Amino acid sequence: MSFEIFDDRACFLGEGPFWHPERGQLFWFDILAGRMLSRDASRPREWEIGQMASAAGWVDAETLVISTETGLRRFDISTGAHEPLAAIEADSTATRCNDGRADPMGGFWASTMGKNAETGAGAIYRYFEGTVERLFPEITIPNSICFAPDGRRAYFADTPTGKIMTVALDAQGWPEDAPEIFVDLSAEGLNPDGAQTDAEGALWSAQWGAGRVARYLPDGRFDRAIAVGGRHSSCPAFGGAEFTTLFVTTAQEGIEAPDVAQGRVYCAPSGIAGRPEPAVRLDG
Repeated sequence: MSFEIFDDRACFLGEGPFWHPERGQLFWFDILAGRMLSRDASRPREWEIGQMASAAGWVDAETLVISTETGLRRFDISTGAHEPLAAIEADSTATRCNDGRADPMGGFWASTMGKNAETGAGAIYRYFEGTVERLFPEITIPNSICFAPDGRRAYFADTPTGKIMTVALDAQGWPEDAPEIFVDLSAEGLNPDGAQTDAEGALWSAQWGAGRVARYLPDGRFDRAIAVGGRHSSCPAFGGAEFTTLFVTTAQEGIEAPDVAQGRVYCAPSGIAGRPEPAVRLDG
């Protein structure tokens, strides 16, 4: 398995890739630039959001929910118009959005962090049936938000700790126990960034600064690692007709003189199928 460049537009902080299952189209973000990017069958596309934006989920073929520095917004793909859906730390000028993903129950998990990665300034929230609740406070750089195929387990990380956590979820998708360690990468000096699970329930972790994506089995055992051209691999996503293509965003942030490999989106045959992203439910 080897990665090739899927899109050569450089992102300073590429993040949040997701494959829209109805459109057959990859979307991703350049967070600090406040832009969302995509490629459809004919051309590259790009939208200026007007504020930092970092993650998305789909509602239908023409509508997304996007996570921004003031909260979640409803986004129309055809026109580029967007409007507030749910405020998240909208009054804070000190924090911004970071990792996020739709959960299998129709909710959307969104996170915040300090704009200068201040210790404990961030949190993870869940939007579900029109309301937002804070799940986990005092997080520095929230990442790795993803879910087991049956929706009864979530994963997340606070990147500087080097630990990916897991928490059991109830039938409505709310945490029902305290989080526990799924895999501890701190001894290896690895920084878990974005993550996604495949159809077998294994977790694929993009590891910032290591130029790789690593797969961990459902019991936390290391399975394999695949090198990515960009040093700061930031988040993986499964897509393609059979969800057997792995896409990975990368970033130029923190690299003094980035070469042409940095900040691009990469793709490769995964060998193991992923799953379509679940739709976000906007109401009950």
